[in-house]
Amino acid sequence: MELSVQKREVFGRKVEELRKSGLVPAELYGRGIENLHLSVAVKDFNKIFKQAGENTMVDLVIDSATSKEKRPVLIYNVQNDPVTDQIASIDFYQVRLDERIKISVPLEFFGEAPAVKNKSGILVKTIQAVDVEALPDKIPHSIRVDLGRLSELDRGIAIKDLDIPPEVKILVDLENVVAIVKPPLSQEQEEALAQKPAVEEVKVETEEKKAARAAKTEEKTGEAQAAPTESKK
Repeated sequence: MELSVQKREVFGRKVEELRKSGLVPAELYGRGIENLHLSVAVKDFNKIFKQAGENTMVDLVIDSATSKEKRPVLIYNVQNDPVTDQIASIDFYQVRLDERIKISVPLEFFGEAPAVKNKSGILVKTIQAVDVEALPDKIPHSIRVDLGRLSELDRGIAIKDLDIPPEVKILVDLENVVAIVKPPLSQEQEEALAQKPAVEEVKVETEEKKAARAAKTEEKTGEAQAAPTESKK
């Protein structure tokens, strides 16, 4: 997939005018290359970002006044405005096609666990992404997890059970469980959870006890100071 960008000559406060025209400032950097200041249309970027995310390689087409140049990149970082939540800036990282990189690939859960439907189990997703190493053009967009394989309680799906391309090296323990269906809570467990005081309640009670103790100490101190001193004969 390709994303067209333009070299940017606008900086500082003038960047705000750039945003008003539907463009976003961006930076391109990478090992051994000169950083480039760019701008990209928000509409075009959103379309590509929805497909690629931050772990799929994109061909960045840099349009200058004299030529067009294509660079293989990853969308490294997207910064949003804290008030409007609109995209404020973008970082692209240029990769080398002959050099393996380490990256986190999200897990994509799909299907319905029979153990949840038929045995009232509780689905627990223990991992949301997996660290891998691969060539930039071999990095999967996501790793799919079929929840339909969870037919029994307390039997999970481990990383070793996932369908992962052979050219992708997993950097974590293959025995790590990514999803499991736990047995439903018993009535006794539910009652115990219901009776367990909340952390805030305990904190409030503790603060009240401290305040009461301080008030009592202050009262005793006041009484001691007010008491008459017996004169020596």
